[in-house]
Amino acid sequence: MLTATNNAGGAQGRYPVPSPGRRPAEAPQKNKPNKPKSPLWAKLLIGFGVLILVISVGTFATFQFVLHKIDDSIGNTSLLGGSAATPGASHALDGALNVLLVGTDERPGLEGNRADTIIVLHINAAHDKAYLLSIPRDTLTPIPAFAKSKFTGSKGDKINSAFEFGSRNDQGRTGGFELLANTVSQLTGLKFDGGAIINFDGFTSIVTALGGVNMCIDERTTSWDHDTNGNELRPGHKAMVYEVACRKLVPWQALDYVRQRKSIPDGDYGRQRHQQQFIKAVAKDALTQGLTDPVKLNKLLGAAGQALTVDRGAGSLTDWLFVLKSFKVDEMTMLLTNGGQYASVTCPDGSSCQVLNNDSKAMFTAALNDGLPAFISAHPKFVGADGAPTGATPPTGAAQ
Repeated sequence: MLTATNNAGGAQGRYPVPSPGRRPAEAPQKNKPNKPKSPLWAKLLIGFGVLILVISVGTFATFQFVLHKIDDSIGNTSLLGGSAATPGASHALDGALNVLLVGTDERPGLEGNRADTIIVLHINAAHDKAYLLSIPRDTLTPIPAFAKSKFTGSKGDKINSAFEFGSRNDQGRTGGFELLANTVSQLTGLKFDGGAIINFDGFTSIVTALGGVNMCIDERTTSWDHDTNGNELRPGHKAMVYEVACRKLVPWQALDYVRQRKSIPDGDYGRQRHQQQFIKAVAKDALTQGLTDPVKLNKLLGAAGQALTVDRGAGSLTDWLFVLKSFKVDEMTMLLTNGGQYASVTCPDGSSCQVLNNDSKAMFTAALNDGLPAFISAHPKFVGADGAPTGATPPTGAAQ
């Protein structure tokens, strides 16, 4: 199955993306390369959305083509290790399912591997509804030992550092994912039926294949990274500003918008919401375009294949396609840990960390028991908005 992986406020200045579990969240940034940064969470969500949405294709011949194309392009890699769910007695993908999505920052010149986005995709037992549960990358948690990378464990660190610890000693991204999956499982009690990693090039290629992505901007957002032409923001240049409206974003704009946190009042939780909105928007656009245009479908699958490292768990590709055949993108619910409110503590290294409050712990317990509808009914503030401002026109126009 598939996988993909999330900071806060400020006014002026530039800041670096913090190292997993080590660097203070608000340290001054170094000069950035002209190439846009990857919003490492979004990346794999996209690929997963594309994979899900190719399922309802109309003809058996098209289904066979899709199956063959995905199998050739994506393949299957062991990522989950001890966090993998035990298959059901009657079928590998019976009952409620959980997929770990992790986005990583693997740009040249960066030390170590980084997990910037951590999202659990929960699919209910009826396999007709799905939920996205984000875990802040700065969540303070113990990290278990991992013999493969010779990591002896930590009593408390930022959760995204687990990916770096697991990738040491030549274990790479598969070792990083496995230790992160073990850490998330230990924190939430969940076992995973599938997982996936996606990279920046894959993110860009998928959105490019779509010709951009239709999104609703729900709060005025000023870029700290790019000017209005998509170049690196420099003194004297006008920053890109995303006004409240529904519009089509070109690839660099989508990437830029969903990674901003310092120019919005709700900081990292706002960014989590925008990332989730983005996943849903990409899924909708992929469904609209890819399933009605064989050429576009071929391009989307090719882009997803280049972007994704996937673990299907105990299920075959055919199992997953049939499980997801009733999936409705419009019924995907986005959930924010801590109801979108900061629960800050000081990390052992002196930087700022987040903790999961009791309600957030109850949310993951509800996912474990396939009881998220009842949790949502009791905790409506945990539901992330779809993004459409009141009275906004649905996005149909060209990118501006």
